Amino acid sequence: MALLFTGGRVVTGPDDLMEGWVLVEGDTVEAVGDSAGEGPPAATEIIDLRGGILLPGFIDLHVHGGGGATFDDGAEGIEVGLAAHRAHGTTRSLVSLVTAPIESMTGTVRAVAAAVAGRSDVLGLHLEGPFLSAERRGVHNPAALIDPTSALLDALLEAGSGLLRVVTLAPEKAGGLEAVRHLVASGVHAAVGHSDAGYDMARAAFDAGADLVTHAFNGMRPLHHRDPAIIGAAIDAGDVVLEVINDGVHLHNATVRLLRRASPGRLALITDAMAGAAASDGRYAFAGFDVEVRDGVARLVEGDTIAGSTLTMDIAVQRAVTEVGMTLLEASRAASLVPATLLGVADRFGSLVPGHAADLVVLGPDLDLRAVLADGRWVDERRP
Repeated sequence: MALLFTGGRVVTGPDDLMEGWVLVEGDTVEAVGDSAGEGPPAATEIIDLRGGILLPGFIDLHVHGGGGATFDDGAEGIEVGLAAHRAHGTTRSLVSLVTAPIESMTGTVRAVAAAVAGRSDVLGLHLEGPFLSAERRGVHNPAALIDPTSALLDALLEAGSGLLRVVTLAPEKAGGLEAVRHLVASGVHAAVGHSDAGYDMARAAFDAGADLVTHAFNGMRPLHHRDPAIIGAAIDAGDVVLEVINDGVHLHNATVRLLRRASPGRLALITDAMAGAAASDGRYAFAGFDVEVRDGVARLVEGDTIAGSTLTMDIAVQRAVTEVGMTLLEASRAASLVPATLLGVADRFGSLVPGHAADLVVLGPDLDLRAVLADGRWVDERRP
């Protein structure tokens, strides 16, 4: 069935926002046009956006769960969590897993890889640990933090069955830089995070091939005028992507503006969401700890440490424009094209151009989410 979206503004690529139309055939974007040009082709169904906005589907590089479920729990938790985020515009994502004792973590990686194999909405796995700094561990279990070795990395790679895409690690740990090189040589992105590395060590990691900062500013040494640490090294490196949790809790709006100015085109909006995202306040388990979500903020019951977020990507994009001051193009790029490019899938995802997947997010004029199309199918009963 052919769907024609018309009557609104369309973000088609990194530099294109126009009054236009998009034709979807099956699971693919068939054609895109400007309302001022030739009229659109005939279609089975015409969707009037009524002044709304059409964006590429969101891609979340870092998400642990949602809808009351956690990805570490296996197939059922994955299905529930992905569905919860899909309803908020995330049409593709990585599945992020937290630190656990290495034998347990290897088993979880194997089980999760089997559960997501063949799913078009999962672009791979992200391991947040176990090679993290005890000083900057956040909610990760300190008893399970270990130094990386080639044997351990190979065990995790084997368990991932070719689906491992990102590993977050602290490069200052014994064997850390060797681990970065090992991952990169294996086709896996090394992300610097939960790390107490200073500028020199962080720059060495980026020079060794690391190309991502896990939730910038969170879980790392602060930016200091005599040691700009990981953030300064990432900005200097020039080609490193910085994850941003734009919920107004993890980062001040001014901090996001600082990153935007210092690293234009290199920010990736993420959620780092736990089970409480797209769910109610209350008690949840996360990373083996009891977590209380109160007023949408997740904290450890004991210790009051922030424990992931309850953010969804539609709110991250809306806040990027209304609170941070990004243009709609910038926000869309940070939510779609930047992560797609990092993962090497920008030939299919991240833009609304002919031949790409029919992943579309429909926003109202005030950037509220109206409907989501994934692989050419409505994700629920909502329509523009």
